Amino acid sequence: MKSNRIAAGLAAAAGITLTLALAAPSMAADPADLTVVPPVPTDYRPATTAWGEPDFRGGWPIDYLNGTPMQRDPEQGNRVFLTDEEYAARSQRIDTAASRYENEDQGDRLGQGHWVEMGEPNRRTSLLISPANGRLPEMTAEGKRLSALMRSSWRANQTFDWTSDFDTWDRCITRGMPASMLPMQYNNGIRIFQSPGLVAIQLEMIHEVRIIPTDGSAPLPAPIRNWMGESRGHWENGNTLVIETGNMRPGPSATNIVTTGSPPENDTPISPQAHIVERLTMTGPDTIVYEVTYNDPVVFTAPWTVRFDWRRNNGYEMFEYACHEGNVQVRNYITASRAARVREAAEAAAGAR
Repeated sequence: MKSNRIAAGLAAAAGITLTLALAAPSMAADPADLTVVPPVPTDYRPATTAWGEPDFRGGWPIDYLNGTPMQRDPEQGNRVFLTDEEYAARSQRIDTAASRYENEDQGDRLGQGHWVEMGEPNRRTSLLISPANGRLPEMTAEGKRLSALMRSSWRANQTFDWTSDFDTWDRCITRGMPASMLPMQYNNGIRIFQSPGLVAIQLEMIHEVRIIPTDGSAPLPAPIRNWMGESRGHWENGNTLVIETGNMRPGPSATNIVTTGSPPENDTPISPQAHIVERLTMTGPDTIVYEVTYNDPVVFTAPWTVRFDWRRNNGYEMFEYACHEGNVQVRNYITASRAARVREAAEAAAGAR
């Protein structure tokens, strides 16, 4: 990581626009037109498993993407990639944030520097590639209504009285879909396991495992709904795993996007009509282009698509995600909120005398 940053900084200082030399397929810019979304390479043919399917097994952590925003700054318009000046500024910002760990060690203190994992600078203005402005589409009227009903510890000016006042991530249940496949500031491990007719995607956050049949079996009936939905996969072109997910479980606190540059208050609801299509294309022995298109006509006025690269790292270790075991914060939020309301009522009564 350090050598790439040094080379990138030298190139930017020299006025050289980086392309494939330091970038994986969806991170490589066309110097002549920074609005161009690069095509996904399709000519690589990966090794196959003993039963004849493309072999995607291994570790594919996406921690290096921390700091790349989900949505684009409106001032960047339709530019998919940063200018040299913007890239230099992002590199400086990430390096400064990454130094917090060492600074806290030197100051004998523990803070966000030990908690937030910083990624590597890259030239993408946003993970979103569609719509062309790199922004989430407008919500429908119904989407806005559902959003207003959502409850979460991430939302400002909210009181808490019971577990229903928290979202599913607060309660250590799930980040939901597609949030679970997007980078977060920690716990970004992804591992793929395969057996004949089956792909399993293990996620470090909350230690969920997505079970994806690839044997042509029919999905579950529509009334059966899960927090992560119901997925079915198939192989295309000898190098692409296509996953379609439906049967999403709705609710006012069912799912949120929750990644850098996403809506800040976890205010993205989901409906039973949500449909997700993921495409995992192996472009080299150690690279996969991951693309997800999300379509929920009840919530959004248009579909949206995110694309980024996975890089193989079989040495990445997943450690215990102790959330349920030590999750006393739900109770603490409730008791503190109740106490605050009692105090406010007493102060109001005293002021009325």
